[in-house]
Amino acid sequence: METYIIRVNGIEYEVEVEKKGSAPSAAAPAPAAQVAAPKAAPAKKAAAGSGEPVVCGTTGKVWKIISKEGDAVKSGDTILILEAMKMEIPVVAPCDGTVSSIVVAEGDPVETGKVVAYIA
Repeated sequence: METYIIRVNGIEYEVEVEKKGSAPSAAAPAPAAQVAAPKAAPAKKAAAGSGEPVVCGTTGKVWKIISKEGDAVKSGDTILILEAMKMEIPVVAPCDGTVSSIVVAEGDPVETGKVVAYIA
């Protein structure tokens, strides 16, 4: 048996693998397969809000938040600015409405497609 650690979607699992064709010890029967409990994943800020989601178009870091919760915005207005590869990239409102919540903070890393705010 060999023990490996596998990472799936940021969650680590410890697994034991037996080489095919190797005979288990005659003294003890092979134990039933057990799934190891996943190790704790890093804490993430929960995306909570209602309305139309505002998503990132690229991976980067939240450099500056322009709009506040409760601000009225029109489609195309800048909600926040990302820093990616030494460039400032605006994340804009997809529709007219009111910013119901911002679910990131300045300095937070974000990935493509991550929800950063909601517009009601």
